[in-house]
Amino acid sequence: MLSKKTKYALHALTYLGKHRENKTVLIQDIAEEHGISHKFLENILLELRKAGYLGSKKGKGGGYYLIKEPKDIPLSRVIRLLDGPIALLPCVSLNYYEPCAECKDESHCGINRVMAQVRDETLKILENKTLEDILQGE
Repeated sequence: MLSKKTKYALHALTYLGKHRENKTVLIQDIAEEHGISHKFLENILLELRKAGYLGSKKGKGGGYYLIKEPKDIPLSRVIRLLDGPIALLPCVSLNYYEPCAECKDESHCGINRVMAQVRDETLKILENKTLEDILQGE
């Protein structure tokens, strides 16, 4: 399940994608449109800026803007940035692997095998879906 943080990030990215012609967007505009706490959204946008998805401008006419094309923002990367692993279990995570304490032998664990398949299918979709796909759906 996506965290609120990731859902809000996706809403903010979508808003910024829809308003690209305006160059910059104020945090307050996004927060009001989606009912998000200004402070919480500010932290999310800062993370997205540090990750290279957004730029920001201070002063009059300032705000946030996309610095990447929507087609170049894969959903998998946004989710990993804000939520961490995409896998449902740590023992099948590609980037955040941890052995399960209750599992004696992963190589003979049916749960592990099924969850690895779930991870693979989920990744196939999320790595091929971008912010552009969200914008086209709206």
